[in-house]
Amino acid sequence: MSIPPQHPPKAFPNRPQFSGFMKPCRIEGEVLNLEVHGEIPEDIDGTFYRVMPDPQFSPFIQNDPWFNGDGSITAFKIKDGSVSLKQRFVRTEKFVREREAQGALLGKYRNKFTDAVKFKVRTTANTNVIHFNGRLLALKEDAPPYALNPHTLETSGLYDLDRQLPSLTFTAHPKFDPRTGEMICFGYEAKGDGTPDICYYRISADGKLLETVWLIAPVVAMIHDFAVTSNWVLFPLIPQLCDIERMKQGGEHWQWSPETPFYIGVLPRKGAKPSDLKWFRYQNSFPSHVANAYEEKSGHIILDLGLSEKNVFFWWPDAQGNSPEPSSIHSQLTRFTIDPKSEQVDLTSTKVLQSDNSEFYRIDDRFATKPYKHCFFDLMNPALGTNFAAIMPQLGGGYPLYNALAHLNIETGETEIYFPGTTHMVQEPVFIPRRGSIVEGDGYVMALVNNYVSMCSELHLLDTKEFTNAKAVILLPLRLRPGLHGNWVDAADL
Repeated sequence: MSIPPQHPPKAFPNRPQFSGFMKPCRIEGEVLNLEVHGEIPEDIDGTFYRVMPDPQFSPFIQNDPWFNGDGSITAFKIKDGSVSLKQRFVRTEKFVREREAQGALLGKYRNKFTDAVKFKVRTTANTNVIHFNGRLLALKEDAPPYALNPHTLETSGLYDLDRQLPSLTFTAHPKFDPRTGEMICFGYEAKGDGTPDICYYRISADGKLLETVWLIAPVVAMIHDFAVTSNWVLFPLIPQLCDIERMKQGGEHWQWSPETPFYIGVLPRKGAKPSDLKWFRYQNSFPSHVANAYEEKSGHIILDLGLSEKNVFFWWPDAQGNSPEPSSIHSQLTRFTIDPKSEQVDLTSTKVLQSDNSEFYRIDDRFATKPYKHCFFDLMNPALGTNFAAIMPQLGGGYPLYNALAHLNIETGETEIYFPGTTHMVQEPVFIPRRGSIVEGDGYVMALVNNYVSMCSELHLLDTKEFTNAKAVILLPLRLRPGLHGNWVDAADL
């Protein structure tokens, strides 16, 4: 075990992931009546929840990756054109025990062998936040969720589906069937670190476990996101591999494997047996987030996700220590067409839907699992005019940078771009349906934006009918560290 110093360092390591806009925030509180420039439509009534990794103490691992921080939830409540903000840490076991110890106890990212103490549940709950069955759930894919009160953000404890949770782990990206409210989930390394087990399960809208299927992966790989159609689930395996012996020697949980193909596991969504799982293969590449998946009349599956030829998680290199230069990584929204009944498992062709460097794909969730045509996402296009020379000293490091929001019409191929300014970067967007409209993509897009001049955060609201201009810009009197994921919850659902 790695034992932290007796007197934990008060200053954070002099590393890019702890400097500039990436400097930990470590604040809790509430701000009412945020300053609004422009107009917030009165039909927007709900809360935008998001989570960021934000360490409360300086780590004793000097080069700790930026997303090993404690989960910190932000709730932006919007009603009658007014916005309030509430911020609270998730009270995980790690958070509580470190606060008692007044210093870091957790070691390397997902490596329990480097901790100062033994944790029962080691998670930081810092990757996604969803609303399900009256609870707010803070998620990280290495453990069960933590449940919070959606109004106060107070942590109530681990959420094990009322003792129904079959897996030790729970995806950070559960999918919801918009017609039934069913939550479709899985856990990888489901029997513990280094195990090849995948546990697939479905949960009814009222929290009842409907089905469990135990599966075996061809390699012990990261499965950050997955996809769901009406009749199928798909598991994209990232070629970042786990080796328990490497971890025991103090190494990293993940190591890039350039020899490993990109696997896509395809399983019937309902009534499946382990033998029904089929693994399709594509050339070594890095799959990022899923936009959507659906079935064609032919029975073929359409899977749209981000795809890069290089290791996007460059801070976990290959066995020889090789990793790409971050600015050379280019991820594109890419379409796979898969025949689930085919005996040919080698996939050889794809279609690039949008060629810009992009990530954090979001859709109108009412069209999840079905054919769709609107996709919203972050993109990086240096030609837009970002003043990199001016903002470079404040950027910090470890977080992928995107300087614009994009709206792709998949049917026409047209891309609309919202550029927030020459000294700004964007975080993940969320889509808010326009009240009373059932038209796909008719509504609003909202995202947190980093302002590197004011060193404060902003919330930008766009109307999809006029995507290239902001409907409103909400100024925050503080800086929120870049987050991972979040979701919009309508007031009626709360």
